[in-house]
Amino acid sequence: MQKLFIDFEPNGQITLNEEQSRHIAKALRMKKGDMLTLTNGDGNDYGCQINGISGGLVTLSVCYKQANNSEPSVKVTLYQGVPKASKLEDVIQKCTELGIAAICPTLTHRSVSRPDEKQAKKKGERYKKIALEAAQQSGRGIVPEIMNMTELKKAVENDESELKILFYEGGGESLKSIIPQDIKSVSVYIGPEGGFEESEVELIKSAGGKIASLGPRILRTQTAPVTALSAIMLLTGNLE
Repeated sequence: MQKLFIDFEPNGQITLNEEQSRHIAKALRMKKGDMLTLTNGDGNDYGCQINGISGGLVTLSVCYKQANNSEPSVKVTLYQGVPKASKLEDVIQKCTELGIAAICPTLTHRSVSRPDEKQAKKKGERYKKIALEAAQQSGRGIVPEIMNMTELKKAVENDESELKILFYEGGGESLKSIIPQDIKSVSVYIGPEGGFEESEVELIKSAGGKIASLGPRILRTQTAPVTALSAIMLLTGNLE
């Protein structure tokens, strides 16, 4: 069933805003009598029926409320070294579908792309839209947080996850050996093209980070986070 995120608790009769109404009526070609799901990130899904489409607005009736069961038991935050071109957009989309909780575009020594404040703000808005669309498409209970672009040192300082994992081409421990099934929060550090510098590896390690391996092959910067997140979800019982 089609899902939309809203910023209020739906109750009784409601009217969607112009953008949401246009998406429902024009893009999805839904009509009176069709059902869809609304959620505001409170842990519940609200089943709604379209009452009518008039004046460019869609009106709905809330038919039922039920707990959302699509969110994983582990909160994973991705600190992704900012890559070139549109690679980060692909990472955000795929990781949202897999259950990521938050993504922080992270500036490292080897990050070639370094947008100024105005460009970063524009990119941030684009990233949040991608996360919203992916969350709706995949039936998520929340929209992942897209953090502001941050220097690696500050990102590490602000990271409060139970377990910090650095994926590094220099090898490391197997994920199976370092991730307990009942863990509640994990942070994942992925470098940009060219990977992390040795000093950055030491920075993350000094904060308690563990170096892990994704196998003997070298993965692209946009492939590694999707692979890592899939493995974490599997090991914590969230792909069953």
